[in-house]
Amino acid sequence: MPVHPEAQQLLTALEELGVPPTEEMTVPNARAAIAGFVALQGEPVEVASVQNRAVPGPAGEIPVRVYTPVGAGPLPVVLYFHGGGWVIGDLDVVDRPCRQLASAAGAIVVSVDYRLAPEHRYPAAFDDCYAATAWVAEHAAELGGDPGKLAVAGDSAGGNLAAAVALAARDRTGPSLAAQLLIYPVTNFDFDTESYRENREGYLLTKSSMLWFWAHYLGAQDLDKDPYACPLRADNLIDLPPAYVATSEYDPLRDEGEAYARRLTEAGVTVTAKRFDGMLHGFFWTLAATPSAASILDDMVTALHQAWAE
Repeated sequence: MPVHPEAQQLLTALEELGVPPTEEMTVPNARAAIAGFVALQGEPVEVASVQNRAVPGPAGEIPVRVYTPVGAGPLPVVLYFHGGGWVIGDLDVVDRPCRQLASAAGAIVVSVDYRLAPEHRYPAAFDDCYAATAWVAEHAAELGGDPGKLAVAGDSAGGNLAAAVALAARDRTGPSLAAQLLIYPVTNFDFDTESYRENREGYLLTKSSMLWFWAHYLGAQDLDKDPYACPLRADNLIDLPPAYVATSEYDPLRDEGEAYARRLTEAGVTVTAKRFDGMLHGFFWTLAATPSAASILDDMVTALHQAWAE
């Protein structure tokens, strides 16, 4: 379908603001610019408590923000990893989405402020996300959570990290995960897909910006078949937790997200895959501007509840 009118209005507004493409900005300027997405997320949802704390990581403490909804515990727990190409984004830019998810799912959401590139290249972000997940699994009761109902979730680069943590949890025999929610995830280092050719520019996320993100994340490293950087390159995807995979029609990452969903299904994993027609990459951060895509929250909650009921 054509670009959704809400998405087109957003593109027009961003163009009128004159924000330069990500790849033309310095890293500090790009990090400052991403804060503008908060205004596109609506008013913050009230939850019972929001706590900033830190958990131990491989290179020091990892800041996290814990959202606890109203309700008697122990509650399910979702680890959330923000997007931003492993270079930009922070706890604040996903504060409102995490509040929404905690309230709608009736789950504790732990948002992870992992180390960013280029100061900390791969595998720093992955190592932090896995360490935070392992810590939360071990200390869930301390947070009022149920370690038997643990899930990982993330958008874009955060979806990449959630998929990688799910793979590592399988490979390292823990922690046990009930579900993975992958929102327009990065799953491969491949710029020659149909969706890259169709959407290389003009739809918020561009091919040039993805090259910029990857260059900062990897430096001179050769990925080869590293599944924790590119989950689609994993030798097999068996024995992974049920997955919800959302993609956007006008997104360079569309095809690799959908390819990952297909491979999960072929491996016997329970998968719910949904393409949001007419939408752009990043819409989970813009639901006040693109309310037609707000059903993603219902989808995520349904996927979580189904997984937790098993």
